[in-house]
Amino acid sequence: MKLYLASWRTGDSFGELVRMAGPGGRVGVIANALDFIPADEREAYRRKVHDPIAEFRSFGLDAYDLDLCAYFGRPERLLAELERTQLVWATGGNAFLLRRAMRRSGFDALAPGLIWAGRLAYGGWSAGACVAGPDLRGLELMDDPHVLAEGYDPQPVWEGLGLVEAAIVPHYRSDHPEAAAAEATAEWMRVRNLPHRTLRDGDVLIQNGEDLELHAGRI
Repeated sequence: MKLYLASWRTGDSFGELVRMAGPGGRVGVIANALDFIPADEREAYRRKVHDPIAEFRSFGLDAYDLDLCAYFGRPERLLAELERTQLVWATGGNAFLLRRAMRRSGFDALAPGLIWAGRLAYGGWSAGACVAGPDLRGLELMDDPHVLAEGYDPQPVWEGLGLVEAAIVPHYRSDHPEAAAAEATAEWMRVRNLPHRTLRDGDVLIQNGEDLELHAGRI
């Protein structure tokens, strides 16, 4: 299994992520965690601040926008797309909105089997990393589970993809607006004895085979 779970964007081990995709690999960028933000604001951010598709393409990868909304109620079409893709990369945003998109599109039923079989690599940062865990309990201290966008079901999905055994808490003790919320989330999980992994910005949890290893970010 190939996993790359980062706290902030691609973290400080981007070369490992590129290797997971393979030379010229096809990368589906899932940005549905941001669907609650108006389209013009998202486009301005993409042009002026950060464009993950352009970042992947600059390393010779065939990156494209994998909008899960286009597959709501069409899981067979999504499966065909995933089978042509080497890596999916889920961006930050609202973890609960992303999880809703994964449920409505069938991603949560289709992708884990491909990932466990080594036919598809999974990567993501912040929200994209959080949904890889067993569930989203406690993460409501960081993300509002009731945030919605057009076409989304109102009921939150609390189950994660189950790709890792511990919950992921990003932005922990980092220079990030959500650092205080991350501290509260980690404490909430600690007092309830819930398995969790805290990540500082720059940190990445990487699995390329059997073991999940922490690659600490540069300080």
